Amino acid sequence: MMTVKSSSLGYPRLGEKREWKRALESYWNDGSSKEELLATTKELRLASLQKQADAGIDKIPSGDFSLYDHVLDTSVTLGIVPERFKYTDGEVPLETYFTIARGNKDAVASEMTKWFNTNYHYIVPELDNARPQLTFNRSLFYYNEAKNELGLETKPVILGPISYLKLAKGYEEDQFETLLTALIPVYVQIFAELEAAGVQTVQLDEPYLVLLTDKKELNYYKKSIAAFKEAAPSIQLILQTYFERLDHYEAILELPADGFGIDFVADHGDNLRSLLQFGFPEDKILAAGIIDGRNVWRSNLKDKLALLTLIQANVPAERLIIQPSSSLLHVPITVAHETTFEKTLVNGLAFADEKLHEIVLLTKAVRDGVSSIQTELDDSFEKYTALQKADFRNNQTVEAELTSIQGEEVNRALPYAERILLQHEALNLPLLPTTSIGSFPQSAVVRQKRAAWKKGNLTEADYRSFIKEETERWIDIQEGLDLDVLVHGEFERTDMVEYFGQQLSGFQASTFGWVQSYGSRAVRPPLIFGDIAFEKEMTVEETVYAQSLTEKPVKGMLTAPITILNWSFVRDDITVDKVANQIGLALRKEVLALEKAGIGIIQIDEPALREGLPLKEERWKKYLDASVYAFKLTTAGVKNETQIHTHMCYAEFDDIIDTISALDADVISIETSRSHGDIIEAFEVHTYDKEIGLGVYDIHSPRVPTAEEIKQNISRALQVFPPEQFWINPDCGLKTRHESETIDALKTMVDVTKEIRKAYN
Repeated sequence: MMTVKSSSLGYPRLGEKREWKRALESYWNDGSSKEELLATTKELRLASLQKQADAGIDKIPSGDFSLYDHVLDTSVTLGIVPERFKYTDGEVPLETYFTIARGNKDAVASEMTKWFNTNYHYIVPELDNARPQLTFNRSLFYYNEAKNELGLETKPVILGPISYLKLAKGYEEDQFETLLTALIPVYVQIFAELEAAGVQTVQLDEPYLVLLTDKKELNYYKKSIAAFKEAAPSIQLILQTYFERLDHYEAILELPADGFGIDFVADHGDNLRSLLQFGFPEDKILAAGIIDGRNVWRSNLKDKLALLTLIQANVPAERLIIQPSSSLLHVPITVAHETTFEKTLVNGLAFADEKLHEIVLLTKAVRDGVSSIQTELDDSFEKYTALQKADFRNNQTVEAELTSIQGEEVNRALPYAERILLQHEALNLPLLPTTSIGSFPQSAVVRQKRAAWKKGNLTEADYRSFIKEETERWIDIQEGLDLDVLVHGEFERTDMVEYFGQQLSGFQASTFGWVQSYGSRAVRPPLIFGDIAFEKEMTVEETVYAQSLTEKPVKGMLTAPITILNWSFVRDDITVDKVANQIGLALRKEVLALEKAGIGIIQIDEPALREGLPLKEERWKKYLDASVYAFKLTTAGVKNETQIHTHMCYAEFDDIIDTISALDADVISIETSRSHGDIIEAFEVHTYDKEIGLGVYDIHSPRVPTAEEIKQNISRALQVFPPEQFWINPDCGLKTRHESETIDALKTMVDVTKEIRKAYN
């Protein structure tokens, strides 16, 4: 008898204690062989599959694992490799795979950008001269591995061709249908081989479907799905979407898929309204995403059961799958290792494993009745309620401060055009000033000292002494390189968001709450669990010490409210705007403390502003207005002579240039080089009236840029901006780079800048 099923859409790759990351980096650093890398990652992959089976998940995903990125996996599966990487035919070698992502001395890495509005990064496919072919059926390999090694019947996860093309670059709009026509036969071959192997269900991820505006484009989905069903008629094909609502709901449900994965968490209630208004096809499966796949808080299971009751009024249990709203790639693996958390907080959390447990409980409730889980339901609701009522979520001092700023004007005393003249006079910088973005390499010694300090094996005094020594060493290095504006290096910081989360009240840093950002880069987003308040100065001591070592200006370095918000796991009991303003108020106190201590340049980084932009354009204005307000709440209290900088990572900036200007930062630096100049085009179309630095070399690659590459990047920018408006800097912070390559790259950058300056003297 058919009944409701539970499912997962994807599981984190990192390992509970980042074993995946260490295996990759050991291989890249020649510390292990290819065979050792593959053996370690296979062990982790199989353990993750078994864990999901043991949890009671009915439909376990396979093929969601990756050695770097699932979009890159799709590219190499399809044989789509840029010509500069010298690939010819057959299965793409592992070294080529990693070179596409990381570059080498002969070839720059492919562009990397954010996966929709998440902090996960994917490698952008380059379709120039693409000739699709099936090089290796990864989906089949991972399916067979799970079946042969563990006896598990899994659900292969495949990134669909339309989303793949929409996420790619290197073609004109009128070439889309031709490229899709070329891709479909390769996908057909994948599906046919999966059916021959006995695969029962395939999860075809088409997340771009939530961005569909032109109803005519549904023909692309119809064409591809019909071809896959013809090639593999016995496979149950679930068309999976996530992150937003489906427009053209009725028309989408007419597509020839066997079922549809729909997000009932991030849809603002719109998908549920469509379901209740239009119903659901009687011959289709609904894979209902009702547990938040992107945040870490325990669900109110009573609310979820109420939601399921509404859904079941339109979809009977035998055609219902209960699952997370998205892949669990975006959350840590388990709460089990967070042994230092306060009880109310830890009981209020649900990482990936705990979310799977919630899915299984809800599935059991639908299948066997609520009474079958009553004990677990009551326990979960008690823990959920305790978190909502906790004192740390009801800080009356913070509430009073928020009330006091209502209606407050958050503008600098003078407009930019007037205050920039005062700043030039105060700073006396040369034309095309050079600087770095903030962080310098965190060597093994830095990490070892920090670990020893945290474990109590190094005294506070000795640790602070070491940080000062490292700061002094890098001030000397920067002066030797003749950079114009220096930084203290951020050696005391593990992460640009986590560091502030460790010092502001209302935040909790985790021990093993790691998530993948890009490649082997893992971050631990802090938990914003309560009201946020300033407690003590966070950056003043280190910045003032660095400034005491040099006559050149040293930038104060902070992370701005929206980036802290977007790179944290944010409480879900109040609006995000309110949380952003709490952060802005707390940071304003730090900004004023830096200024009072004599720091004349303060950089307040907002790299995640664009990534948090809602997927639906109708929601943009509210988000952008709130973002500008929170940033200006942080900065507006400084003197006119104090120069405010900000930094942003790569993104499509055409549609938010007005917002960037509205932030009213005196100088902005933007990660540019990895986009191969595409971002500059946005500034050719839109006038930007403040000072700007477009990153002149890629810091995500270990290769040292040539002088000619940097010169080309600077010259390209100077075709758009007058030299008086332009700064020279790397793309981003240099924490992840080695010391020698950092020094070599910065030396080249400064030398090229000096050469270009001569043309203006």
